[in-house]
Amino acid sequence: MSGTNGERREELKRLYPDMVKWRRHLHRHPELSYQESETSRFVAERLEAIRCEVRKVEGGFGLIASIKGDRPGPVVALRADMDALPIQDEKSCEYKSTVPGVMHACGHDGHTATLLAVASYYQKHKGQLAGERRLLFQPAEETTPGGAVGMIEDGALEGADAIYGVHLWTPLPYGLVSSKAGPFMAAADEFTIELAGRGGHGGMPHETVDTIVIGAQLVQSLQSIVSRSVNPLHSAVVTVGSFHAGTANNVIAETCELKGTVRTFDEQTRKLIHERIAGIIRHTCEMHGARHTFDLRIGYPPVVNDEREAARFFEVAASLFGQEGVIPSDAIMVAEDFSYYLEKVPGCFMFVGAGNDQLGATYAHHHPKFDFDERAMEKAADLLIGMAEHYAANGK
Repeated sequence: MSGTNGERREELKRLYPDMVKWRRHLHRHPELSYQESETSRFVAERLEAIRCEVRKVEGGFGLIASIKGDRPGPVVALRADMDALPIQDEKSCEYKSTVPGVMHACGHDGHTATLLAVASYYQKHKGQLAGERRLLFQPAEETTPGGAVGMIEDGALEGADAIYGVHLWTPLPYGLVSSKAGPFMAAADEFTIELAGRGGHGGMPHETVDTIVIGAQLVQSLQSIVSRSVNPLHSAVVTVGSFHAGTANNVIAETCELKGTVRTFDEQTRKLIHERIAGIIRHTCEMHGARHTFDLRIGYPPVVNDEREAARFFEVAASLFGQEGVIPSDAIMVAEDFSYYLEKVPGCFMFVGAGNDQLGATYAHHHPKFDFDERAMEKAADLLIGMAEHYAANGK
């Protein structure tokens, strides 16, 4: 496309008030994963208003907007997620969630508003566009099996040459952008352990099989997997985040439930940890004479950025924001179903700094007071367009 980075930035600046308006509307009206009917309708209406070709994903609330240029060129996909979380909004602001127990606590409202601005920009300049820009408005990133699966099954990546996505990231200060080549975000699996023993009187433990003791031993034993079974050069996490048992101080619990997560970056370590968890549960319960069930829910694969596309990020981001505004990221144990797209098409997932102490945008993602510096949306739009047009101009 013709035009300079500065000209594009001026146009995005003019679109910024709309980004804020769209984002705040979505923040007031959040919807959970697989329930984004009104969010999808709102996005579709905005796209149709600018005469953008859009179709609904079969069997869900996803949308695929296609903007085709007058000149031949690549198909570059850009993705935003749309779902909210089951968290009560505890902020005090005029755009606070109006839905009890549901809020945008991760920035997906900002991602959606950003991609709407990208759609407006491309639709205005489609006469100068080479190829197709395919904008994916995806539901259900927060809940497995993940909305990316349905998007892909319905042809979101058909013919696509590359894909890019951003996450507005409050641990990173506003003004910075970041990413890395190779494994970037972890695979995330969930497990539930249900123990069944023999309850009884707290003063007569010899007549019981105490599931709290067994559960406590399991918590301790599971922590040995990473420290003693996993190669210390391979990162991994095993966390038990929920432990429920017992009803009274003088009653030995007959049942106990533990829930946790496994985070890994490679399939070998992932499989090893799954096997070790199952073995530890089995042997511990056999030792104490308890019964158990072990349910393992396989989550998203790791986000693995294409080496060449990650290099493109560092080149493009430096040209847009200056070398001082671009930093390499460490790998992190947070999961993202953008990983499914990267298994099919080369691409890069990127962080755009959205933290700001002065605005109170300091709370962690998924916190009841989460918020972000809305100016980051403008930078995110600039980065997405910059990546797509660099690919179109330079190819692989």
